[in-house]
Amino acid sequence: MRDPVPSLIAKRFCRQTSQEVCPWNERFATALATDSPFQPRAAIAGRDARTLARELLAMTQEEFSAAFKGSPMKRAKLHGLQRNAAVVLGNISARDGEPC
Repeated sequence: MRDPVPSLIAKRFCRQTSQEVCPWNERFATALATDSPFQPRAAIAGRDARTLARELLAMTQEEFSAAFKGSPMKRAKLHGLQRNAAVVLGNISARDGEPC
C-alpha cells in the first residue's frame, strides 16, 4: 500500500498531474475554437494588470454594459469590478514600491 499524501498542496499537485497524463484526457481532448466564449474580450485582452485596472476604474456604466454584454462579468457589476481593480493596483504598488 502506498503512503498517504502528506499535504493538501501535494494532493492538488497529484490531481493536476494525473489529469495531464491521463490517457482518456489525451484521447478525447479538443482544442478551443478561436471564436470560443472563453476567449478574452476586446475590453480586457492584451493589457498588463496596471493598465487594465486603471481603465476599469475610469470605465462608465455605459462602457461597462457595452464591453461585457452577455458576459458573466456583469454579475460582479461595475462597482465590484472597480473594487477589485483598486485592490489589484494596491497589490501591484505594494509589490513594486511605486505609486499606482
